[in-house]
Amino acid sequence: MIYYFSGTGNSLRIARQLAERTHDELIAITPDTPAPAATVLTDSGGRLGLVFPVYGWDVPLIVREFIARWPSVPSGSKRPYCYAVMTCGDDIGWTDRLLHSYLRHKGVQLDAVHSLLMCDTYVCLPGFDVDAPAERQEKERQTEDRIAPIADRILRRDGSTPADLIPGGIPWIKTYILRPFFNRFLTTDSHFHVDPARCTRCGRCARLCPMANIRLVGTGTPAWQGHCTMCLACYHGCPVHAIDYGRFTHGKGQVKVMRLPS
Repeated sequence: MIYYFSGTGNSLRIARQLAERTHDELIAITPDTPAPAATVLTDSGGRLGLVFPVYGWDVPLIVREFIARWPSVPSGSKRPYCYAVMTCGDDIGWTDRLLHSYLRHKGVQLDAVHSLLMCDTYVCLPGFDVDAPAERQEKERQTEDRIAPIADRILRRDGSTPADLIPGGIPWIKTYILRPFFNRFLTTDSHFHVDPARCTRCGRCARLCPMANIRLVGTGTPAWQGHCTMCLACYHGCPVHAIDYGRFTHGKGQVKVMRLPS
């Protein structure tokens, strides 16, 4: 089976393509997704995949909370082939090492990790914006070229190599110095606000939020509830660009959200 989390659709697209090629069941990670059964985590003939975007050189909060709900596998137990595919706009730092650690606490061994460059969606700091069209098209081309080989390696139950990862420059600093700062101060919905003059009260942001973290109040104005994974589905999915993250997102672009109807 393939468990996936996707905010703006990048990881959903990859998960769907892998499921089509491997014929594995596709399951969305939500705050209420049940943990895999102990029989799944001890099935030596099975496959267990995780597909998700990298946020702040870490596994997204919603995915970490999902893994925390897994039952612990006793030492010496049989286990499935476990792999992860991480999507990113630039690089993953050492997110693969963090995932190894999170799963090891549950007695699960991570056999392979692959990373894929996709369109950049992070816009909440100075200097960060969505990709220009040419850069996005090149990433699309590279990703399409890699999907089939990754699926074939999953079916063969192969391990991964350093060439399968995109750590970027100074990965240790990004994951072990910048990541804690990012998680503490920037993985928060306190800076989201809506322009009442532009907002049409359509409620799409609330429907898109995978955390069910947005409630419509008053005449239908969105209000964030304090449990955000910073996927930015609300920002990118707003059809009138009425949502901003402090002053950081003024004048920045959006990417099309694939996950839910408008």
